[in-house]
Amino acid sequence: MRRFLHVFVLMLVGVITLTAGVREDFKANPKLSANNYQAYPVDGFPAITPAPAGYEPFFINHYGRHGSRWLINDNKYAYPLQMLEKGERYGKLTPRGQEVLDILRQVYDASRGRLGELSDIGAEQHQGIARRMYQNFPQVFQDGAPVVARSTIVIRCILSMQNEVDMLASLNPRLDITTDASQATMYYMNYSDSVVKPLRASQADLLKKYREKWINPKGMLKKLFKDQRFAKDSVDNPGKMMLYLMEVTGNMQSHHQFENVNLYDLFSAEDIYNVWRYNNASWYITSGETPLTQCRVDYMEANLLRNFIEDADRATTTDDPAPGASLRFGHESVVLPLCCLMGLNGADYRTTDLETLDQHWQTYKIFPMAANIQFIYFRKAGSDDILMLPLLNEREATLPVQTDVAPYYHWSDVRDYFIDKLSRQPFIDLNK
Repeated sequence: MRRFLHVFVLMLVGVITLTAGVREDFKANPKLSANNYQAYPVDGFPAITPAPAGYEPFFINHYGRHGSRWLINDNKYAYPLQMLEKGERYGKLTPRGQEVLDILRQVYDASRGRLGELSDIGAEQHQGIARRMYQNFPQVFQDGAPVVARSTIVIRCILSMQNEVDMLASLNPRLDITTDASQATMYYMNYSDSVVKPLRASQADLLKKYREKWINPKGMLKKLFKDQRFAKDSVDNPGKMMLYLMEVTGNMQSHHQFENVNLYDLFSAEDIYNVWRYNNASWYITSGETPLTQCRVDYMEANLLRNFIEDADRATTTDDPAPGASLRFGHESVVLPLCCLMGLNGADYRTTDLETLDQHWQTYKIFPMAANIQFIYFRKAGSDDILMLPLLNEREATLPVQTDVAPYYHWSDVRDYFIDKLSRQPFIDLNK
């Protein structure tokens, strides 16, 4: 009995520690709670572990998300604004509520005609990624090396691509750069999988349950409205207002004009954590490898993973001394399930328990604005063994493949793992 209690206590301490770690991250930087609106870091990148003796980089396989952007849905700006304007008309706003209303008016005016567009900070993020890529792996970008860049047909992705290749061209004008954005490549750049939508919809009631449990706007309303009876009667959907206001708040970091505007004081630490927790669970249903969706959703990126393998095959069998780089630009809705399908940094975590998901799987560690997956390939003269270094957001990452050269992997082992994973795409019973 004592042994059982000892094990139970250790497990409980572990759970508390994991949860506390996430909370401490948000306490240190509440902007991390913005999920997919989190801005890409601009510094603090760790040094790359040197490759084993004799190995030199020669090819980069990449998929990157567009940079920071304006919100896509006009209502996410407009709805909190409209609710506060009701309070203003009847003199029911607190002084802080009036300040927030004035800020939201500025943000809404600035967003007109720019919904979903790349922001100034978004452009800079891709310029920085390209500069560091060139500096870290200059052997890949020799004179004449081909850089094949492809984007989805969405303008923010095209501009993200353009900012990266323009930077690479400025660093070496003799690169052979080609760019493309076409419907012809969308089957792997941003595939529309007909199976995924009903699988996601099957968990709508479960997500609604956790939304009702975790989203509590009472504290926020008290900071905005001095008359709580008025707030109760006049705010049509307080939970929706809270979620939208948190998105606007989190996305302030996407614009130089608003990056120093801080509205996080409207929310308690528990509010911030629980809104992130709900969004984290929603993204898990949307993209994760969970039995809740028959472990099938991340296979929506099967075509993209095959394209990674095909491009690597071409690069590793060519006689060209500098195969260069294969750069792809798209969306977080691709990066996240691709990480799950690859098992990058344990993103393929499986559970049906959304209550404890936050302790094991965290979106803010995967897909900020401009999130990117880079596979760097290395070879050695006189050897057929190709090594590969996986990077997630320019940081060394892990894969569920054994290696004796960590953080590097033998590409043949990774390739075999991916092909086996693709062969195990589950059969889906939509009547389940």
